[in-house]
Amino acid sequence: DPDMPFVPSIPEDQFILVEEGDPTVIPCRTSDPDAQVTLVNSLDKSVNALYDTKQGFIGNFPAGSYTCKTMVRGVEFKSDEFLIYIIRATSQLPVEIEALKTVYKTGETIVVTCVVFDNEVVNLQWNYPGKVKEKGLIKLDDIKVPSQKLVYTLTIPEASVKDTGDYECTARHATKEVKENKKVVITVHDKGFVHLEPQFSPLEAVNLHEVKNFVVDVQ
Repeated sequence: DPDMPFVPSIPEDQFILVEEGDPTVIPCRTSDPDAQVTLVNSLDKSVNALYDTKQGFIGNFPAGSYTCKTMVRGVEFKSDEFLIYIIRATSQLPVEIEALKTVYKTGETIVVTCVVFDNEVVNLQWNYPGKVKEKGLIKLDDIKVPSQKLVYTLTIPEASVKDTGDYECTARHATKEVKENKKVVITVHDKGFVHLEPQFSPLEAVNLHEVKNFVVDVQ
């Protein structure tokens, strides 16, 4: 099609996530397989890369904005802009889950933290008893120094007995079919309780130099 030499791209194709050091494809394809295509960066400078008419430009590209150009009957056409993001990721997905405590009383605030190490972009989902009612508040802290970690914090205010159960976070890799999940069990009691059973009388007498033990059974 001389009026549309570049095949239209969908928005999902225009944002390209690439792991550090990995090759990628800038998918500007032409409707004419014999078209001469040039790749330029955000400074409008030509970029050397292998071109495949069925895929686009293939290579290791720095993060940034890229556009493809071609000429049809003396008229220059530009493709959509493609944005490459370089992400830090590992083939494994190290995940840890931590709760400040696992036993709560009604009215207290439950806090559970899920930490993903060495990966900048993951899809993380929580499963917990109050999820259906959207009771939890989720916060993300992206920490770069001294090492990369994503800290997801789930907070349940005003806990009730119904919040007792499994708290599970599932992390999925941004570019690979890798997932990891961790779980912690939280118990919420209606009220706090301590049962003391002393094994002695309110008043006890002790002889001089006598050693006497006072025993209390605590539950």
